[in-house]
Amino acid sequence: MSTTPTALIIGASRGLGLGLTERLREAGWNVMATVRDPSKAQALQAVPGVQVETLEMNDDAQLDALVQRLQGQVFDLVFVNAGVMGPQPQSPQSVTLDDVGQLFMTNAVAPIRVASRLVGQIDRDRGVLAFMSSGLGSVTSPNGGEICLYKASKAALNSMINSFVVQLQRPDLTVLAMHPGVVRTDMGGDNAPLDVQTSTRGLVEQITAQRGRPGLRFIDFQGETLTW
Repeated sequence: MSTTPTALIIGASRGLGLGLTERLREAGWNVMATVRDPSKAQALQAVPGVQVETLEMNDDAQLDALVQRLQGQVFDLVFVNAGVMGPQPQSPQSVTLDDVGQLFMTNAVAPIRVASRLVGQIDRDRGVLAFMSSGLGSVTSPNGGEICLYKASKAALNSMINSFVVQLQRPDLTVLAMHPGVVRTDMGGDNAPLDVQTSTRGLVEQITAQRGRPGLRFIDFQGETLTW
């Protein structure tokens, strides 16, 4: 007898996280979703049936409290979506230590902290752990020079994911580093070629297709394999 799958989306107040929540609910999933400030998450709270939780991903105490609240819950999907663009302009000549530290903590280190706390609650038969990466995270990509620090933080995330998977020793688990495409969000800008619905529909389709296929993969929203 089949049961309704359950997802946890980390970072869902707007943009791709909100879109993922909407698409998963449309597909019949149970969804829990985190935001830093529930008072600014009206769009998420308007999605029927979503359990909203509070989490500032860089705050260990908040992360521990979330894990405590979710104790005993089994997830078919944990998707770590939260991230930031970083300082502007992105010049190695002018950036500060605090700016770089905040960027790499949020985009590369904190996602692994979240995953390490929650991976034990991911289903052992068809569970998926997904991270919102970027095609710019490929060290072979010639694009994105104007946002070189953001690009480097996504390459660092990919490297951290790889190390995490090697150390985890969970051959049953599907782990995905996912590129959503260039999307019209606050981060992607108004001139990006993709809308949120198209991107997140593709992400959900790929997550569904990858369930039950253990291993680590770097793919885009259309299922194309990307070069690490």
